[in-house]
Amino acid sequence: MAPKRQSALLPQSKKPKSAPSPKLEDKSASPGLPKGEKEQQEAIEHIDEVQNEIDRLNEQASEEILKVEQKYNKLRQPFFQKRSELIAKIPNFWVTTFVNYPQVSALLGEEDEEALHYLTRVEVTEFEDIKSGYRIDFYFDENPYFENKVLSKEFHLNESGDPSSQSTDIKWKSGKDLTKRSSQTQNKASRKRQHEEPESFFTWFTDHSDAGADELGEVIKHNIWPNPLQYYLVPDMDDEEGEAEDDDDDDEEEGLEDIDEEGDEGEEDEDDDEGEEGEEDEGEDEGFPELRLMICCGLCICSYQQLDETSLMTVMLDTGLVT
Repeated sequence: MAPKRQSALLPQSKKPKSAPSPKLEDKSASPGLPKGEKEQQEAIEHIDEVQNEIDRLNEQASEEILKVEQKYNKLRQPFFQKRSELIAKIPNFWVTTFVNYPQVSALLGEEDEEALHYLTRVEVTEFEDIKSGYRIDFYFDENPYFENKVLSKEFHLNESGDPSSQSTDIKWKSGKDLTKRSSQTQNKASRKRQHEEPESFFTWFTDHSDAGADELGEVIKHNIWPNPLQYYLVPDMDDEEGEAEDDDDDDEEEGLEDIDEEGDEGEEDEDDDEGEEGEEDEGEDEGFPELRLMICCGLCICSYQQLDETSLMTVMLDTGLVT
């Protein structure tokens, strides 16, 4: 369930006034009181006076805000009516909206969803003075579950500030009471399934144990009712996000493929260059093997015998290295 928020039925609590600060004795009566302590006590008394003025303004603001809210609540009614007329043209609008809202969906079993397919209109009506409570009405087409055309639940706040609620008695058709899921004829498997399923959504109409903290009522009034369309469209928004993510993944994959192709081409070019260089080296070796051998031998002889160039040539001619 959604985290508990302050109920609209709870009395508007006034900010508690600070407890009166103890008065210091008159200076003449306490001539020995330290000067610093005396100044501190006077500051506390002045703070209390200022705080009382702040509290008075807060009370005045609350009254003004309530008047403004009453004014605009009346101005909103024609638009709520027009919205309801348009919603009626969309099949299964409200059941889809409830299923898409996690805190409400958690209360819905399979049969609850089936019953809510017959729900055609939802209306939230605040009482004229607003602060005394509100009513939620559910309008249904003819259905195989109950006889009622309208199911309502009201929340009240009496003069003493105590919250209470009352609701329509659901006239269930024979064997269709969704609030009584257990049956002696159910087999073991179905009993296990029943244990895992949530309590029926329709038990909310009979639950008046804590009207001041009715989470479902608050969710419908404060979260869903102001703009139900945003919850009806949730799946479409998810689909669009999913498609966008798929497109991004495709782009990334294409980018990686392009990089791989460029890498393969680069490797082929490098292999070709290495092959050509290797062939050039082999060509050089094949063209002058005797010259290389002659030079190496000559250098070795020259180095070993420490001969000059003339002597080296003589030695090479004598040994047959050159002719």
